[in-house]
Amino acid sequence: MAKPDIIVIDGHAFSWQRICDLRRAQLEAWRAEQSRQLALFEMKEDCRPAAERTAAGRYREPSLFGLIASDRNSRRGD
Repeated sequence: MAKPDIIVIDGHAFSWQRICDLRRAQLEAWRAEQSRQLALFEMKEDCRPAAERTAAGRYREPSLFGLIASDRNSRRGD
């Protein structure tokens, strides 16, 4: 059996090829609009070391200032 060229929806016949073409055009128009969307704020490059870019990384590898603060807090508790 050959593929039907039309699809019947609610009693109306539609060309399957035409529906596919319209959908492709719709997706292309959507992609074109996505590239032109304006940003809400200026994007800045994160210059911190990779370990300090996430909270988990900062916890695993504390920086010098983090070590100084924890040392100070431990001395106060003694």
